[in-house]
Amino acid sequence: MRSNRLEAFSDGVLAIIITIMVLELTLPEHGDTFAQFWHSAGTGLLTYLLSFVYIGIYWSNHHHLFQAVDEVDGMVLWANLHLLFWLSLVPLTQRWLDESSIARDPTVVYGVNLLGAAIAYYLLERAIFRTSSGGALREALGRDVKGKLSPVLYVAGIGLAFLTPWLGLVPAVIVALIWLIPDRRVERYLKGRELKGRADA
Repeated sequence: MRSNRLEAFSDGVLAIIITIMVLELTLPEHGDTFAQFWHSAGTGLLTYLLSFVYIGIYWSNHHHLFQAVDEVDGMVLWANLHLLFWLSLVPLTQRWLDESSIARDPTVVYGVNLLGAAIAYYLLERAIFRTSSGGALREALGRDVKGKLSPVLYVAGIGLAFLTPWLGLVPAVIVALIWLIPDRRVERYLKGRELKGRADA
């Protein structure tokens, strides 16, 4: 089956997740100064920014991933739902992180949420590798150093959160910065394959 419906459904879910996250931000009950706004929503804005960047990264990488996929099967559909499950938890774990003012347990849970999403994305890639498009995608992704490094940093962040909660978010920020650099492996591969096809024609 074609991947169009899977991509459209995933885009819709990710858009809803971002909407929920921004609606969770709190405004000051009384007062109209920047100081009062920052006191009420400052931490929430920071955790929202981090979470927004993560959802944006997953959306971008998901888009690139399926550029190299012609067809999907039931395993890919369930693997994609598994990824969306973990991403749909981000508004919840982000809100707890915000309302606790970055306490230990919410930071650990947020880290586990990010780790779960990373593992789910890895499993989605492996599910796609089993399909007829799998060989092309595997070749396009290559060694995938960033994909292998990210879970290690999440685990480090979870451990650091038991020492100092704010410190536990540092690896998550590092991973976000690493992935902010556009990942064009799939685009380069497809462009190279297209050029090769034209040369052979």
